[in-house]
Amino acid sequence: MEHFNPNRYAVISEKNPREIVMLRGKGCSWRRCRFCDYHLDFSADEHANFILNQEQLRKVTGIHKKLEVINSGSFIDLDASTLSLIEQTCLEKEITQVHFECHWHHRDQIRDFRKRFAASGIELKIKTGVETFDKLFRESYLDKGIDADSPKDLAEYFDEVCLLFGIPGQSAQSMEADIQTGLSFFERVCVNIMQENLKPVKPDPAVIAIFTENLYPKYIENNRVDILMENTAFGVGGVTTHVK
Repeated sequence: MEHFNPNRYAVISEKNPREIVMLRGKGCSWRRCRFCDYHLDFSADEHANFILNQEQLRKVTGIHKKLEVINSGSFIDLDASTLSLIEQTCLEKEITQVHFECHWHHRDQIRDFRKRFAASGIELKIKTGVETFDKLFRESYLDKGIDADSPKDLAEYFDEVCLLFGIPGQSAQSMEADIQTGLSFFERVCVNIMQENLKPVKPDPAVIAIFTENLYPKYIENNRVDILMENTAFGVGGVTTHVK
């Protein structure tokens, strides 16, 4: 069986300073992406999830007045008690902005959550993992499950995007185009470099070298671009291991 025991709380002090918590929900409802095993961090036991999430949210201090909440899937996959506790924590710690992640499939539920948190004076910033704006590559190779035809369609729902680089078939030109598209339509871009995991799509060292040499120096100082050369660069996350 697989075992996932990540670090779940950290403080980000560089670009866009904020606290970040990695919570646990019922898991990604898509689970078909050919590059991602993050969905292994889940439990069908809502009470157990809430106990774990409560422990992490107690660590939040409000030091930067911003909080990022991630989990394997969309934020709506968190149990109702956890979502209420996030809101309560923000009020107690005077946090005015929360960053959530959400899959395209749940886009129609975002508006109501924005209204709910806004009623408490909390602004939501919603990030989605588009991985690349090349729709054919994204859907035929990565099986991402996004049928949006254009970045504009995505931007109607989401404020920020994650991109995935270091995949076979990518080039300096394609990665540059993705970053520029992201910056044109969204407030922030988060570049994730592909990491080896249990899924069939593997990182291409040659593509990673191209990114490191040509694009990393160009964007590392850009305040709107986060670059995660390792998936634990924000201080949360971990490695999935096999447990017999």
